[in-house]
Amino acid sequence: RAAPAHNHPVPPRSYIYQKRWVKLDADYLRYFDSEKDAYSKRFIPVSSISRVASVGDQKFEVITNNRNFVFRAESDADRNEWIRTLQQITEERRSKAQERMSMVQTANGTMDLVDKSGFLELRGFKNKLFVAVAGDKVFLYKNSEDYQLGIGITYIEMNVGNVKEVDRRGFDLTTPYRIFSFSADSDQEKEEWVEAMQQSIAAALSNSEVAEKIWAAEPNRCCADCGSPKPDWASINLCVVICKRCAGNGASRAGAGRGAPSSHSRCLSPAGEHRGLGPSISKVRSLKMDRKVWTEQLIELFHRIGNAVANQFWAANVPPSEAITPASGSEERRRFLVAKYREGKYRRYHPLFGNQEELDRALCAAVTTGDLAETQALLFCGAAVSCATGDPGCPSPLALAERSGQRLQMEFLLHNQTSGKAAPAPACTPALPPSACLCRAEFSRRWCTLQDGVFSYYENDRNAVPNGEIKAEEIVCLVNNPPHAHGIESTFEVYIESERLYLFGLDSPEAVREWLKSLAKCFVPARAEELLSHDFERIGRLHYKGGLNLERAKEGWFALAGSTLHVCFGDGDREEPLQLRKLQELCTCCRRLAGVSGGRSCSRRAAGAAGRTLYLQGERKLDFLGWVQAIRRAAGSAGDTLSEQQLTEADVPLLVDRCIDYITQCGLTSEGIYRKSGQNSKTTGLLEMLRRDARSVRLKEGEHQVDDVSNTLKRFFRDLGDGLFTKRWSQDWLRATALEDEEAKIGEYRRLLDNLPTVNRATLKALINHLFRVQRFSGDNQMNTHNLAIVFGPTLFQTDGKDYKAGRVVEDLINHYVKIFNVNDQEMKKQQDEITAIMKMREAASSGTQQAGDFICTVYLEEKKTEAEQHVKIPATMTAEELTFEILDRRKIVMKEKDYWSCFEVNEREEA
Repeated sequence: RAAPAHNHPVPPRSYIYQKRWVKLDADYLRYFDSEKDAYSKRFIPVSSISRVASVGDQKFEVITNNRNFVFRAESDADRNEWIRTLQQITEERRSKAQERMSMVQTANGTMDLVDKSGFLELRGFKNKLFVAVAGDKVFLYKNSEDYQLGIGITYIEMNVGNVKEVDRRGFDLTTPYRIFSFSADSDQEKEEWVEAMQQSIAAALSNSEVAEKIWAAEPNRCCADCGSPKPDWASINLCVVICKRCAGNGASRAGAGRGAPSSHSRCLSPAGEHRGLGPSISKVRSLKMDRKVWTEQLIELFHRIGNAVANQFWAANVPPSEAITPASGSEERRRFLVAKYREGKYRRYHPLFGNQEELDRALCAAVTTGDLAETQALLFCGAAVSCATGDPGCPSPLALAERSGQRLQMEFLLHNQTSGKAAPAPACTPALPPSACLCRAEFSRRWCTLQDGVFSYYENDRNAVPNGEIKAEEIVCLVNNPPHAHGIESTFEVYIESERLYLFGLDSPEAVREWLKSLAKCFVPARAEELLSHDFERIGRLHYKGGLNLERAKEGWFALAGSTLHVCFGDGDREEPLQLRKLQELCTCCRRLAGVSGGRSCSRRAAGAAGRTLYLQGERKLDFLGWVQAIRRAAGSAGDTLSEQQLTEADVPLLVDRCIDYITQCGLTSEGIYRKSGQNSKTTGLLEMLRRDARSVRLKEGEHQVDDVSNTLKRFFRDLGDGLFTKRWSQDWLRATALEDEEAKIGEYRRLLDNLPTVNRATLKALINHLFRVQRFSGDNQMNTHNLAIVFGPTLFQTDGKDYKAGRVVEDLINHYVKIFNVNDQEMKKQQDEITAIMKMREAASSGTQQAGDFICTVYLEEKKTEAEQHVKIPATMTAEELTFEILDRRKIVMKEKDYWSCFEVNEREEA
């Protein structure tokens, strides 16, 4: 019903009516600005209407649980017709009302799962709207409260929609009637919204012909697992029809090591939804979108088995307390599906269960008959789908079924070639004793072999036909996981070219290493075999760009061992180790990097090391994400000793270098430097940031206080594991102070310095060099050598301050810095020049005059054109990063998350 009416959704007092075009269908009462509008101003689900009543001349009230809407019709007769129609539809809907939970009412009267919901900005609206993507529609609500009530603004039919990305956070949903311009909070959020809406469009354009045929069997009209109506997904090997929520989202679920496409970032714990169970347990297909799969024989198979027969086997013993409903949450649903299909907890056990030989013999007999339920029970109670039949003419059950003319038996067997309890899991080689092959609840026991470059896994060591095979040339990466990473002592992962991940496990780390070395020998080329000598945690191939040639990526072989990335480049004969803790920059991107030639859009990794830049490029997202995470972990600080920190090229912890550099620039003349303590909370926070990733921390004047930074440096040394002087040698340093002969004492200090580990020696030199500078400014900062020694002695030796010898060591090191550390004249001159430059800069800053060295420079943005030039005053202290941001700010260019800008200095011949 549609007609003009006046509406006002407020409590009944004095009304100001607005004329609206109102439409009523089986599911919604909607009103529009005019009858020509495609999208409503408001919709009210019929199911939420509790009562409709007349409230005077031409007026009637629509009452919901939380809100009332008053309408005024053109006449009393028209009002009465509205009331009668609304009451009739409301009564019909009330009898069909279902629990709302996380679902929204759709126009066809079914309950659709909300694929994504949340707040988005929409052009034309002052406040953010709450948006829900459900099935083949997108719903708009004023806020989350209205969403819970089901009272919205409008919904968009996605069969006429098209989604297009606009910028980093924005995207347009275009229809023939209007363009909806949305903006998300982040780039990742935008991508998730775009994906959800694209899936909604696919659902809207899908064909229901197959679904209608499958639903022709009454039991298939509800989900086999939770009972949701009109399920439009299925497991084609289990022959069950399931809802979208039980099917799971293949784009975000881990394959649980079952050889399924998987996301590396998810822990491979037992997955729940059908997709997460893996294709060896459940092969999920859509009734509406995967039309090529649905042959007439498969549809007939679903009529013969389907939810009724399948649940007589799989759900024969489900306790009411463990059953799930359409309203069940994800975790509850996951636990139930794992128990039902992976563990077989509720199944009806076949009488022959546990007797492998008898099960196989019974299966061979069953496939020659039309008893599909018997075949199902035998197969999922352990019968081998490829067992030996003893008939040379028909060596497999599939061949027996074909000879007997059992088309549906053949169809069922074909879809279950790798089903049952199959999954690559704890593995053992024939060279190991069978006891090495142990299983856990989430794994399945398999016998594995590696022969002629083919890795095969079998049901057991007696089977001649493998459940699956992995060819060496398909492997792109191997990973040795940390102990107990997946609920078993030792596990390893195999990544292959088709974006599949296999998870295997044993109870012995040594056995895992043997398997990994054997597998690696099969797919790593001879020129890179040197990599196998390392105790790697990850090994595989990636493409790289480096040096002067960035035109084309080359294939290289990489092995990650601890914090070192060992590389065999395509044009080199020997491996090259890259110390990841010494990286200057570490970044990832999915688009073109500045200075890197493009190609197709794929992830790249840029690692700056040893004065060069190396770009690592992944072909496959799955294994590349693993490399990204592993390199990032290896490049970070791993403990509390000096050698475990992120390092500079000079082997000084980056944390120490950052603090010393800042104090040198901003704090040499600060009175009481190192004697004064900063704010404890700021010191704690800054130390945590620097320990987590010093590479990403930039200390800036104005943002960080000198005393906070100096206190951070002191606390780092005080809390340092094993100390700067090491527990082994610290007492020798203290005893050296007792030597009366000055030259003998210096000689002993030099001997002890040589005994320190490389990083400790480099760090001590950097610190004493810094303190040597600080005492040169003692006239301003009041911190002479003796005062610095009083502060740093107990700090560096981690004592309570009662032992005066700790301060004597530090004082001696500063006083004899040049001799002890072999500082030559060139180093001293460089240091003096730096001190002079710093003094001039500080004097200029305090006097308010322009620093010497400031100059006006012309900067061009992207191309050398008049309209692209900017004239900038550049101080001597300005960095390239600061200059870049200055130019972008002037041109009002917003820096996006994955943008990379480079700044080049060009000489008069225009050479970079």
